[in-house]
Amino acid sequence: MDVEIIEEDENPMLHRTDVRFQLTHDEATPSRLSVRDSLAAKLNKDAGEVVVHKLDTKYGMRKTVGYAKVYDSAEAAEDVEQEHMLERNKITADEEEAEGEAEEA
Repeated sequence: MDVEIIEEDENPMLHRTDVRFQLTHDEATPSRLSVRDSLAAKLNKDAGEVVVHKLDTKYGMRKTVGYAKVYDSAEAAEDVEQEHMLERNKITADEEEAEGEAEEA
């Protein structure tokens, strides 16, 4: 999967950058989590700081256009983002699992 950044808009009040991107992929539309990981690697950010909002693939095409919000920290993402977007991007679930494992040990 090849990631190309189309546009970046700084949003300092919310400690984030709004990113529009285009993916070129060989098979079916990639999952939200694989897109999040690829975009985070491209931007040198942690996956917990990237929230993918939209993926749009036209029928029969191998290109997907998307929109994501890249935060300065995972805490900033949790403060601003709606709960269902955090769940879709597996941001809160990872931390709750880590806390549960720490309590069991």
